[in-house]
Amino acid sequence: MKNLLKICCLLMCIAVYNADAQQVVKVDTINGTRLQISMDSKVQNALEDMEDNCSRNTRNSGTASTGTTKPARVLVPSRELTNAEICRKNPRILGYKIQIAVVKSNTEANEVKSAFRRRFPNMKVETDASLRPNYKILAGSYFTKQSASGDLARIRQSFNTAVAVQYRVFCVEAK
Repeated sequence: MKNLLKICCLLMCIAVYNADAQQVVKVDTINGTRLQISMDSKVQNALEDMEDNCSRNTRNSGTASTGTTKPARVLVPSRELTNAEICRKNPRILGYKIQIAVVKSNTEANEVKSAFRRRFPNMKVETDASLRPNYKILAGSYFTKQSASGDLARIRQSFNTAVAVQYRVFCVEAK
């Protein structure tokens, strides 16, 4: 009898716990990809409250009584953005650098950098050690491959392995 009472109490506790912690499954899409979220009902209520607050900001004051929402305005410029405007929005952009050489050690990289600085003192040179044990020596910052072609031709006279490669560049330094 005592065991039966213990089992009944255990089942009651499990039933109360399951009734309190109900899972809600919400299916949504992000950029066309199906996304399924499982959450507690309290979390869902909090999420819906946050979504309601966001939608209140885009409601039109003239149609507030009907409950329709006004879509958010997206500004599309009528002309092409200048480099200065692009730089203000994104300080680092995908541009080009001239890869002078790829060497196996840091000492070799420093030797190539110093030789490059002696020949081209007005150009910025840096070492990329992301592919260790190989070190890339990169020079300049350019928006396009065409803007790098003039300097690339001059550099190839001294370093024949030089090539323009896509790389993240600081917008203010790029030509």
